[in-house]
Amino acid sequence: MWRSLWRSIDRFSLQHFKYVINELRGIKVVHKHNRELVIDLLQSIVEIVTYGDRQDPMIFECFMEYQVLAEFVRVLKIGKNSRIEVPLLQYLSIMIQNMDSEHAIYYCLSNDYINSIIEHQYEFDGGDLAPYYISFLRAVSSKINRDTLCLLVKVHGDAVVSFPLYNEALKFARHGEKMIQTAVRALTLNIYNVSDDMVYQYITTPPVSKYFSDLVCRLKEQCFHLDTLLHSKEEASTRERRNELVLETDKIVDDIYYLKDILSVGEYHLSRLISQNLFSLLVFPTLLPLLQLRQNDGSNISPLTSLYIVSRLLQVVDGKSMVDAVAGVILYPYMTLSVGDAMEGDSVDGVCNASSFLDHLNDMEKRVCSGLESEGAENIKSNNLFGHLAEYLSSNSQLISGLRNDDCVERGGVLAHIFADNNHSLLLASLFLLLILAESKDLDYLLASMIGLSRIQDMMNHDLSASQVVDGSIFVKFMPQILNALLKILASQPPLSVLIQWHTGWFLRKLLISQISQGKTVNDLNFHLFNTSYEQSRERLRKELDGCWFDYIPDTLRNEWLSCKTALEESSQFKDPFFALEIAVCQQDTDGDATTVSAWQRMVEAVKVFILHLQLKAVIFKGSLLEKPVLNMPNGPTADFGRGHASDTPSASFGSDVSLGSGIPCRIAFSNAGIRDIYLIPVARETTGKLLLTEKHPFRSQRGVVIAIAPLAGLSPKIDNDHPSWLHLRIREFDPKFNTSKARSNHLKMSNHVADGKWTLGFPNAKACEAARMIILEIYQMLKMSEAHIRVLQWI
Repeated sequence: MWRSLWRSIDRFSLQHFKYVINELRGIKVVHKHNRELVIDLLQSIVEIVTYGDRQDPMIFECFMEYQVLAEFVRVLKIGKNSRIEVPLLQYLSIMIQNMDSEHAIYYCLSNDYINSIIEHQYEFDGGDLAPYYISFLRAVSSKINRDTLCLLVKVHGDAVVSFPLYNEALKFARHGEKMIQTAVRALTLNIYNVSDDMVYQYITTPPVSKYFSDLVCRLKEQCFHLDTLLHSKEEASTRERRNELVLETDKIVDDIYYLKDILSVGEYHLSRLISQNLFSLLVFPTLLPLLQLRQNDGSNISPLTSLYIVSRLLQVVDGKSMVDAVAGVILYPYMTLSVGDAMEGDSVDGVCNASSFLDHLNDMEKRVCSGLESEGAENIKSNNLFGHLAEYLSSNSQLISGLRNDDCVERGGVLAHIFADNNHSLLLASLFLLLILAESKDLDYLLASMIGLSRIQDMMNHDLSASQVVDGSIFVKFMPQILNALLKILASQPPLSVLIQWHTGWFLRKLLISQISQGKTVNDLNFHLFNTSYEQSRERLRKELDGCWFDYIPDTLRNEWLSCKTALEESSQFKDPFFALEIAVCQQDTDGDATTVSAWQRMVEAVKVFILHLQLKAVIFKGSLLEKPVLNMPNGPTADFGRGHASDTPSASFGSDVSLGSGIPCRIAFSNAGIRDIYLIPVARETTGKLLLTEKHPFRSQRGVVIAIAPLAGLSPKIDNDHPSWLHLRIREFDPKFNTSKARSNHLKMSNHVADGKWTLGFPNAKACEAARMIILEIYQMLKMSEAHIRVLQWI
């Protein structure tokens, strides 16, 4: 009997659900004293409704009968200044996200309750309300489809006049928190992916459509900010400047991918609106400075930033209309030379040139429009995508007048940047844009024939003769000059950074393979430049064989080979054009730094540059990259050598019990252990050597315990000038760890802040100190004469 009195209440029962609803109905005003009670009631309702949606249909019938959503709206209205909005929106989001029944979702979105909650006058005072509000909007958007979208819009006649979910979300489109921006974009994409013609008409009609132009304008602002960072005169370390550029380019790329997601929806009106805004507000204003129609007065983005933006845009937002439009403007100066009839006659005053340019743009407009219309369901009258350019040129026709001059044409436009003196980043960025266009499957065959790097068979299929393909191709006509410009970078003296050399090598590999495939060879001048660069790389690596990391060179060659080959074979579609910006700011050189960490970096760079030249040499002579290094390392038993070593000495580790043998007695002072009598034992096995400091075993006179170990390479033993019995040793504290599971160019765990260690050993007299130094150097030289190092030396 007593047990029945204390029987627990089933919190998911219909009876308890009605009780909770009635409790909530009894709340007349929400204040600080009952706020927690109201939150508990809201939580209970959401938990029970979520349970009932999957387990008990009667619960949701009760939910509808009692119009619980109306109670949520009422609580919002009576809870002013109680801060009840956050938990209410949170629990509503949870309930909507967990609803599976189409019937339940349809009911929740009907009766205008959700719109009432959306349009409630919230006070976003910088607190935590905004994230919960946007999370609620996103949860609602995740449940809409063609049947439920109509429940959230307000219609007059046959047109949508209001869409609270969309309109309120757009107010947070430029919010400072990245999470909120991401949620808004996810919400908009959820709406765009629901195929509703009336909604499409609403969002693509002013003033609502201003969101898309604002998107592109904001992207353009970010491009200007990137340009400002790139050319900033403020003093900052290379790493800081690079990190700033990375953060800014990440923002730009995120925005470009969002635009691509909108275009991927595939709705004609939406795609056309985005394309028009991209062309008119970003693409062509960005491309104009590349035509070099006039001196940059500071109002335009610099050519380097322009090349980066357009290259990234083409990689992400692909499609025939975009590729053809960019190629048409980029190649226009060259087209004036190739298509002579467009410029024949008395077109020297610039007016005819401007007119020809406008004709060209009109033709490009037709191409773009036809490309857009082919993706849509209907054909509507095209707007003038190039209208802003026409207006610009009609008032500045004198800017085109220089394009008739052949010298200007051959060195104009993007070609002027390719042949720019001592501007390596601009040269590589210009070539990269041409490569992206040339390798695009969407590029018009006529435009592709003007670049001429690939797709030759496709051009033949469009009735272009071989002579037309060759004679009208930039990469054919200017290939020797382009190769010469790239090889001059490799052969620069003093050598440029490994970053510049590697990206230059990537371009050379592509262009050399293209030239060899056409049966052409490298001319004598360019071959001489390559040989000069090759000898420089050999000499640089040969110097490292005398450096403090010579013992790691064989392993580094093996470990870097695959990652370097992979980097050279990377497609232009996946290669990040950020390299051009990085080259512009990363010009540091570590040659003056004497630390072993910097020495390690120089050794790895020397190995990479040498591998690059080996691969380019293979391309020149064989037409393809080498699969594996031709260096064969010994796999047989390794030889141990040292001063009186025992079988256990070469493999000894800290705390090992080893034979003292012919150990050299000396003394060393430790900061926390005072002066101690020790024995010095240098030993080596094949390519690795180490210096053991051992302390005599307390019970075994001929044995010792290893108390410290240092790598033999890099010791650089020096006798103190004032104390000839003291021997100073430099210790490599940095221990590189190869990660063979990943083929990455930077696959070593390292820090640039590891300081070198230092040991000072004391000997009985100057003679003993000199003898110890000579023994260390002797073992050091024996280590350098190992079979593996001899093979490396013979190889280079």
